[in-house]
Amino acid sequence: MDNNTLWSLRLGFSGKQAGLIEKEGIQKFVKNSFAAPITPFPVNIMEGEVRTEEELKIYKDKMKLQPDGAEKIRIHTRTKFMEMKSWWIDHMISDEYPLREKMTVFWHNHYVAAARKVELNSWILSHNTILREYAFGNFRELTKKMLYTNAIIRYLDNKNNKNNKLNENLSRELLELFTIGVGHYSENDVKNGAKALAGLKIGTNGGVYDVKQEFTESFTYFNKTGKFKANDIVDIIFEQNAAPYFITRKILKWFIYDNPPEALVTYYGDYLRKVDYEMEPFLLKVFTEEFSKPTAGSKIKDPLVFTLHLMDELNITNQNNKVTAVFIGNQGMDLYNQINVKGWDGGRAWLSTQLLLQRNNLANVFCKGLNLSRDTIYNFEVTNEVFPKKFDIHIDWVKKGTNKEIIQQLKNRLLYSADDSLQEDFEEIITHDFDPNGEHADKGILRLFNYMANSPEFQII
Repeated sequence: MDNNTLWSLRLGFSGKQAGLIEKEGIQKFVKNSFAAPITPFPVNIMEGEVRTEEELKIYKDKMKLQPDGAEKIRIHTRTKFMEMKSWWIDHMISDEYPLREKMTVFWHNHYVAAARKVELNSWILSHNTILREYAFGNFRELTKKMLYTNAIIRYLDNKNNKNNKLNENLSRELLELFTIGVGHYSENDVKNGAKALAGLKIGTNGGVYDVKQEFTESFTYFNKTGKFKANDIVDIIFEQNAAPYFITRKILKWFIYDNPPEALVTYYGDYLRKVDYEMEPFLLKVFTEEFSKPTAGSKIKDPLVFTLHLMDELNITNQNNKVTAVFIGNQGMDLYNQINVKGWDGGRAWLSTQLLLQRNNLANVFCKGLNLSRDTIYNFEVTNEVFPKKFDIHIDWVKKGTNKEIIQQLKNRLLYSADDSLQEDFEEIITHDFDPNGEHADKGILRLFNYMANSPEFQII
């Protein structure tokens, strides 16, 4: 695979940015990604949506008086939810510099707040908006902001954390999953962290402390004693020796390596501490240094990258991306709705036998110019939703050269490698007497593309 295409897939969701990376160079491309404008969610998506627990209760009570009220609530919530997913995927596809969205997806899988428990779409949207705005900001400060989101407070039960009855859920996940990881804190740290978070409850525009429920006495947290609150304990956590390495490992895994070398985790983690947890210089260093290394084949594509790469190569531009959202959800990558607080595991988890069959089916259907059917994408529950049944597909390729040169064109865009056996298969499809200007040349290229898209090598970058 061409290195510019490889990094287009890693820093975005398809090979679309390969030419831009080649033109600008990786350093300028990354810097331009940092500087690119932030596109906010359209206001109309949340028009009329409830925004507080009180409004939600009133709405539910009102709907109970109507025939099929519970079903109407479910359909309305699901419809808005799918609009949010579709807008996000559309944005991933259309962004000239999609790295911010790639980071937003990363953070959204790091600070998990799944919609099935949060319930209010407006809280999910607010949580996502903060992640987008601070995608390249300071990791420590973003952690503080996350603790004050209604989505996190609701999802991790901190509304039940009170001075006379502590709930340790948010305190534990702050340490285990958000910052330093298992093995670097004690159970006493978890218990005392809950004291700092006691009384932090859901507010109209984000978390607020309830003076009646907050803990007001001194306690010890990582060998420091005081009357600490949320921001204080975050500052203390980020002073710990282990602080930079947990997130460094996750970022290397998200972008480059399913199994990051420990030496690299230490090397880049040390630098993250040096730049005081600022993500821009950290990411710039990681991407520019790793770009020149032979790292192709070190990461399995997630369902988003797999699907959007296919769509881009086949020039599918009229997809209703609610269909895309449902497909990747069926693949285990349900946006806004991870199965648990740990988020998606990634790596080999994306390639179970069933999921690989689903991927191959998608490639085969798309290569026929067809869309997935409602029966295929089960759980497609959006009422009266219309989506295209057929696509006008075509593959862009340079119509000159020998059959091996033409095959190499597609290999450069699609496959991280191809052994001699696979190359022989390609040459049976595009033979030595292939006429690139012949009447059926495009059909031959499409057959070759379909074959490549079904190969194990297409699953890996």
